[in-house]
Amino acid sequence: MANSGNNLAREGVRKLSERLPKGWRLTDSKLPKDHQVDMACTLKSPDGVSQKIFVEAKSILDPKGVAPLIAGDRSVDLKGQLLVTSPYLSPSVRKRLQDAGIGFVDLTGNAYLVVSRPGLFIETEGASENPDRDERPARSLVGAKAARIVRLLVDTQKPVGVREVATRTRVDPGYVSRVFAYLDSETLIKRVGRGRLEGVDWEALLRKWALASPLKARATLRTYLDPRGLSAMVGRLAKSSEKYVVTGTLAASHLAPIAASRLGMVWAEDADRAAARLGLKLVDSGANVLILEPRDDGVFAGASQKDDVWYAAPSQVAADLLTSPGRGPAEAEELIQWMREHEEVWRG
Repeated sequence: MANSGNNLAREGVRKLSERLPKGWRLTDSKLPKDHQVDMACTLKSPDGVSQKIFVEAKSILDPKGVAPLIAGDRSVDLKGQLLVTSPYLSPSVRKRLQDAGIGFVDLTGNAYLVVSRPGLFIETEGASENPDRDERPARSLVGAKAARIVRLLVDTQKPVGVREVATRTRVDPGYVSRVFAYLDSETLIKRVGRGRLEGVDWEALLRKWALASPLKARATLRTYLDPRGLSAMVGRLAKSSEKYVVTGTLAASHLAPIAASRLGMVWAEDADRAAARLGLKLVDSGANVLILEPRDDGVFAGASQKDDVWYAAPSQVAADLLTSPGRGPAEAEELIQWMREHEEVWRG
């Protein structure tokens, strides 16, 4: 192919060629004058109809980097289709490219290309995670420190800076700064300079965190039976001296129109002790109470009291429901809808 020194672009085109239907071909093409792309090809159908494909190679591409790529999309001026190649493209990057009508192929096999004339649609799946990713904590939202930072950013409406977040979450400022850089690259926050935030996409951040750290990764789960029912258990919680917060449907139903719960979810500092004081029976099946023992006490942040019962903050409840069993994810959507409509109520 043209620009033969660009191994990444050439390898991406080879990957795409392997996914073409029988009779379709990708052939060499000269780069346009004053070109700003890495490679040019001609896509030809079995009946001889052709289309230019202009390839842009990116060794690394994060969601933030997609915006200037879209703004500089040269496919209209060049009268062809733009194709991005990279060693790996994350799901969020692929979605942004796809929404912008830009084709892509990465070396793990993720590919997407739509050409109206000649009519062609290609979509294949490769790796869902970067096989060569850097595993440093600041490159993900996994772990207790990241959870505390996410909760604070989601729950706080006014702009905050690195040092304020570090103080309030008891996390090293250097780690907070690296998390900010990661969230910025994922377009989940907007920054003023390198320190202070201008805005937070709280819903996208909440979903990203829940996906990276599902409920089972954040807690030790134990299932119990209260033969007297959930109402009786909630009544005993009101008189309990345990450190706890109610989460899940029991908590969400106080905010959003959600059907009555059949499973009570409670965060408790010591699950066995709380169960004993509440008179619950440990069971393997038929449970109606799920006690979650947290790996970090950040789950208690922002709790509020109603009728002498402590309930987790809406952001914590939503994250717990998004990856909980049964109807939990659907109930999370109802709660998030309420959060959108009442942001002034729950965001400080």
